[in-house]
Amino acid sequence: MKDATILKTGIAGSVIAAICCFTPVLVIALGVVGLSAWLGWIDYVLFPTLAVFLAMMAYGLWRQRAAACCSNQSKANL
Repeated sequence: MKDATILKTGIAGSVIAAICCFTPVLVIALGVVGLSAWLGWIDYVLFPTLAVFLAMMAYGLWRQRAAACCSNQSKANL
């Protein structure tokens, strides 16, 4: 996977998971469609999901900076 794709996926997933965790958007949406019984275990899913996407974002940033560093070093050697 490309570094930019990993970074974009991490950012998008983190934003979506954060919106669902910290705002009542998911509670309202599940209540409207009649699935409010699922809300008891939703934190067991959303918090690990947020952690995974934040880790993916950090990994994408790390890979992007490592690639930039290596390309700058190879240009300096020429």
